[in-house]
Amino acid sequence: MMRLKPAIVAMSLVMLMSPRSINADQLNVLFIAVDDLRVELGCYGNAHVKCPNIDQLAARGTLFERAYCQQTVCNPSRASLLTGLRPDTLRVWDLPTHFRTNKPDAVTLPQLFKNSGYHAQCVGKIFHNWRQDDWKGDEISWSVPSVLHYNNHGHDKAVVDGPVPPNLASGTGGTECRDVPDNAYFDGRVAETAVRTLREISKGNQPFFLAVGFWKPHTPFNAPKKYWDLYDRDSVPVPKHVTPPTDVPEIALTSKRYLDGADSDTLREMHHGHLAAISYLDAQVGRVLDELDALRLRDKTIIVFLSDHGLHLGEHGLTAKTTAFELDAHVPLIIAAPQYQPGQRTAALVELLDIYPTLTELCKLTKPAGLEGVSLNPLLKDPHSSVISVALTQTPRPNYLDGKLPEIMGYSMRSDRYRYTEWRDFQTGKALATELYDHVNDPQETINLAAHDEQKVIVAELSKQLDATLRTQR
Repeated sequence: MMRLKPAIVAMSLVMLMSPRSINADQLNVLFIAVDDLRVELGCYGNAHVKCPNIDQLAARGTLFERAYCQQTVCNPSRASLLTGLRPDTLRVWDLPTHFRTNKPDAVTLPQLFKNSGYHAQCVGKIFHNWRQDDWKGDEISWSVPSVLHYNNHGHDKAVVDGPVPPNLASGTGGTECRDVPDNAYFDGRVAETAVRTLREISKGNQPFFLAVGFWKPHTPFNAPKKYWDLYDRDSVPVPKHVTPPTDVPEIALTSKRYLDGADSDTLREMHHGHLAAISYLDAQVGRVLDELDALRLRDKTIIVFLSDHGLHLGEHGLTAKTTAFELDAHVPLIIAAPQYQPGQRTAALVELLDIYPTLTELCKLTKPAGLEGVSLNPLLKDPHSSVISVALTQTPRPNYLDGKLPEIMGYSMRSDRYRYTEWRDFQTGKALATELYDHVNDPQETINLAAHDEQKVIVAELSKQLDATLRTQR
């Protein structure tokens, strides 16, 4: 399909809202997105992770214990949550395809705020820009041009005055430990720019939607040395299950596998570097939140913190994402809204897709027709309530399609107790392989129960529920 250029797209958007007047007491939005952060944070019960700023944000907001992404790779996940539409609706399942290729009239979340009278600005990685050279983000979503938004993780090399200090890590698995300042890497510069941007836009008369996109803890694991020094290598936890689940279909796995054993030096160093990257990220998040406090904007600002998907680091024998397992689908999500009780936690199932309608409701904006998520405001009012019965995540095979239709799609449904996955022929819908994991008895998803006789009734019920869920999503 011919790709529309951004200028042509901008002219074609005839269905957008025109700017409207904004009340003086309208809330701002600080939208913080991070890359590849799985649910491994102190506020999620992982005491070994040093992330005091994110933990403090959770204490001041509502933490969603069971939030799930729509697809377990950057571009489809981000395109989905920023448009409020599922990957199948957008027909975006890979890294290169921009969502406006197939949905040129989609109104993105920041675009809605801009068209509603807000100042909308982007610092860092919010849209997935790498491999989308014709687009480099989504220009019409922002009031001013984005900064620090277009690059490649592999280009995040240390930039310092004078010689670059030596790498004190082995370099295996993307590890890099150099004694450099925070702004030697992308995220330190993103934080500095976000702080300056907050100061500038807080002087204006408009409410703002400021999106700050951090690149970590995505590989390479190259946090400055002081963050590595927060952890004792010998005490760093490593996964014990580094083999695929019993009876798992081959299609459920990826080509990136870890085969050196459960306690190898390489695996331990990777986890050490990963923790350092999380703590480095946390420090940058803290700089932005501290500035929000210094400007006395906290009580006027809704803060959203999320990761686009999770990651495997040896678990199941994998060192990547793009699976339908819990580790890739489960993501951290925190919403701190001034009008709601701080320090709440909810175990309700939610999806990243739900952020769009939640923010439109919180800020009293008219949402576009056709959004496929639901508002999470009932959970902010009552964390013990629920809004959906299952969360749907998907991933195609092959993984990187370069604009082509998938051959097979894995649809994975997380219910209160189970993760149920069907790998379906994308054209016919026929199930080619099935997985069932019992999260009460097997939270690490080590045994696929789908073929067990005693699970036949459960499999049949969940298969029927998946059919019904997919019908309502389309």
